[in-house]
Amino acid sequence: MSGEKAASPVRIGIAGAGRVAQALGRLLRERGEPVVAVASRRPEHAARAAQFIGGAEAVEYEDLGRHCSHVLIAVSDGALQEVAERLRRGWRGPGAALHTSGVRGASAIRVLEAAGVSCGVLHPLQVVSSPQQGVAALPGVFFAISGASEALRWARRIVAVLGGTPLHVAAGREALYHAAAAIASNYVAALIDASVQLLGAAGIGPDVALGAIRPLVEANARNALELTPQRALTGPIERGDAATVALHLEALRQAAPELLPLYRAVGLRALEMARRRGLEQAYAERVERCLRNG
Repeated sequence: MSGEKAASPVRIGIAGAGRVAQALGRLLRERGEPVVAVASRRPEHAARAAQFIGGAEAVEYEDLGRHCSHVLIAVSDGALQEVAERLRRGWRGPGAALHTSGVRGASAIRVLEAAGVSCGVLHPLQVVSSPQQGVAALPGVFFAISGASEALRWARRIVAVLGGTPLHVAAGREALYHAAAAIASNYVAALIDASVQLLGAAGIGPDVALGAIRPLVEANARNALELTPQRALTGPIERGDAATVALHLEALRQAAPELLPLYRAVGLRALEMARRRGLEQAYAERVERCLRNG
């Protein structure tokens, strides 16, 4: 051991006090990771997050780097650079920092590199609607990770501790990854909302509408995930039924014209899938003319 210097123990800080920050902090703490401090723009938010996480101290952003060697930055995209700058002012010694934005790469917090910090990304591919729900939902999910060597090692460590699976997103392609995530989550909710609106126009109340479409939504999502989306596709576009599509468009034009662009756009995507499944060219052309011009 002579001539060797013992490695400094990892001490984890959480920058941010929102849902993701609290959920990840709590999960890491419960799994034996040394989460020692939490910082937020508002002291009362930091104190509440520290209480939820358990065993962590509420501090200022500028003090987080004095308490910790590794920091998980879970703040809004617009606050990333400001928070990274505030962390840099008080950082002492080498370390690692990961931010949880899915749309931005490690360069979003590059200002920390001047303080000897290895920068990276850890984005959970999961919906977090509350800290409590996040604690239940995040273990076992996929996490997009990227960054410099030490940050990437730490990201892999966190994913392993949480029983998750790493997704290595190509540098510069973060926005494509995040757009895919938005379509799979936010846009699904938007499509369900559009369906409920149309059922309302047909005289069916929202609570009944949600109950009515639930088996349909769940079965189609399950089939798409288990069989592949192309094999799971059904309906008038898959059959090449241009007459039914025309009736849909006319009904939308009268009752909910604002939904016409949505129907057309998603319909054209479904038509592409139907063509890949072998829909005859003549049927496909009639459906396409209807969607574009009907």
